[in-house]
Amino acid sequence: MVGGLSIHCVDVARGRIATGLQVSLCRLRPNASSAGEIIASGAVGPQGLLVHPALMSEAICSGSYEVSFDVGGYYRQFRHESGYDLNEPGFLEMVPYHFHISRVEQHTHLPFKFTPWGFSLFRGGA
Repeated sequence: MVGGLSIHCVDVARGRIATGLQVSLCRLRPNASSAGEIIASGAVGPQGLLVHPALMSEAICSGSYEVSFDVGGYYRQFRHESGYDLNEPGFLEMVPYHFHISRVEQHTHLPFKFTPWGFSLFRGGA
């Protein structure tokens, strides 16, 4: 049984779900730190989740992964309404995060909470 992976994104600076944030998930090559195969990518939807069929499938297997969040691009969408004086490039642009899944039967939840200047990302409840 596959537990799958969920990625939930919240823009805590604006106090809302990060609808439109671009996210990509790659499986890393064995014994390498460079990204390999792209498994899922797309924009966060209105529920705050990256919705992609691969995330709840056999594509999520034991191994190392990198998830990347386009924080800079996300905040540029709201440049005029955010009230933030953001430089280009922003303090955070692309935020990569490496993690490992060893028990595929357990669900892996990654809550990503961020502002233009920092983020929190951890494994949520199993």
